[in-house]
Amino acid sequence: MRIPFFYGTQKLTVQSALSLAASRLEGRLDEAATRRVLESQEAVQAIVDEGRTVYGVNTGFGILADTAINEADTRLLQHKILQSHSVGVGEPIPEEIAKLMLITKVQALVQGFSGVQLSTLKRIIWHIENDVIPVVPEKGSVGASGDLAPLAHLFLPLIGLGEVFHKGVRMASRSVLQQYGLGPIALGPKEGLALINGTQFILAFAIKAVQRMHNCLEAADIIGAMSLEALTGTKAPFDERLHALRPFAGNQLVAQRLRRLLEGSDIMQSHVDCGRVQDPYSLRCMPQVHGASRTAWQHLKELTTIEANAVTDNPIVLGKDDTISGGNFHGQPMALPLDYACFAAAEAGNISDRRCYLLLEGKWGLPLLLMNNVGLNSGFMIPQYTTAALVTENKTLCFPASADSIPTSLGQEDHVSMGSISGRKLHKVIDNLEYILAIELVSAAQAIEFRRPLKSSALLECAHSFIRSHVSFAEEDRIFADDINAAKKVIADFSFVDEVNRCAGANGIDLNEGFSTFNPD
Repeated sequence: MRIPFFYGTQKLTVQSALSLAASRLEGRLDEAATRRVLESQEAVQAIVDEGRTVYGVNTGFGILADTAINEADTRLLQHKILQSHSVGVGEPIPEEIAKLMLITKVQALVQGFSGVQLSTLKRIIWHIENDVIPVVPEKGSVGASGDLAPLAHLFLPLIGLGEVFHKGVRMASRSVLQQYGLGPIALGPKEGLALINGTQFILAFAIKAVQRMHNCLEAADIIGAMSLEALTGTKAPFDERLHALRPFAGNQLVAQRLRRLLEGSDIMQSHVDCGRVQDPYSLRCMPQVHGASRTAWQHLKELTTIEANAVTDNPIVLGKDDTISGGNFHGQPMALPLDYACFAAAEAGNISDRRCYLLLEGKWGLPLLLMNNVGLNSGFMIPQYTTAALVTENKTLCFPASADSIPTSLGQEDHVSMGSISGRKLHKVIDNLEYILAIELVSAAQAIEFRRPLKSSALLECAHSFIRSHVSFAEEDRIFADDINAAKKVIADFSFVDEVNRCAGANGIDLNEGFSTFNPD
């Protein structure tokens, strides 16, 4: 039996949202949430019954806010808003992201300030629990007035329109509903607007980015430590006393992780008196660079958690005599940290590429291009071309979407966040980062072989053994794309970091001890 999660009553975190999306938790409504929803819906109905004019309840939308809608058409208005705003284009977003949109929308609506019907909420939860996931095009939101286009597509199935993914098949929504003996629902006053007003498209991408970026940052420390070992670098720059003098928590965490990852290394001990004064920045400054990216990630996580429990609808229904038309739907509070995280993820790739380059130079006892018989063989020269291409692509993706704004709705909506673009391109940067780290991992694993018979630390030997179970030592050239893809897979599916953390636990080591705020939840 799955553990229940009570929408609106429990705080939605990154981890609980992902667990709901993975069906590890079962989303439910408790008595308190049900009462809030019913009271809010009754307040909206009272507005209609009394004939008071409230934006979105009995008026048009956007520039049409001054156009009155008669009582007979208030329900039809909500149906039409889903149709008219379904203007998304491009490929469908991943099913997991669309499911996270449903989950976060329920959490927002169930707080009782949006006037939706209980039956509507129960139908959305039915979609979540039965993995009937709407098809949502990736492009079309400007990230203000809510993520209008993607949210309209997300909720077309409620009225029997649009498409869904179900059991791996893309199907017309109406046909899937018929399989379950269900029909379209009739939206009540304000419901259509409540469904499409909100930041759930931006938020869903942020939630997934928090998970993926954290994994990459954990992997970057491990892989960077492997490169340092292969290049016989020193651990002196990770001294706790040094980082106490500039006490950024992200820097201190990374320095601690590197110290513990390197603890007990025979390779490290073998060159303590080598006379090398300083290592290049990409080795020496890992705490400062990885740490700054950790700080950006932490900021994104904190703001994502706030947004996951916020009400981003408009207007807000505080009672039948108290409604506020404001701007909680505006995506700027998430657009800025998403762009900041984009830069941080790109920088983790930049410094990783520099370490890849160092491993090829043939210095400090390593063979040129990490292979003994070069000339006939190109060795690991060409994989670094790929990291160079990927870091440059990431730089082009670092233009902040939130720095731009184009007026919409004939100027009524004259400043928009573009946060939907911020969220989407952050994932493109993370995609590239996973490949960059994969190439460094394969290169560092190759380089460590040339330090044998010396051993690294227990944790780095664990990391080396794990990647060796997927990618073998290269005696000569081969199709390195296969190696890169294999390494990328174990980074992207979290198994590489999970294995090192398992080894750490078995050795009584907590890499992140004392830094709980940098945990993913």
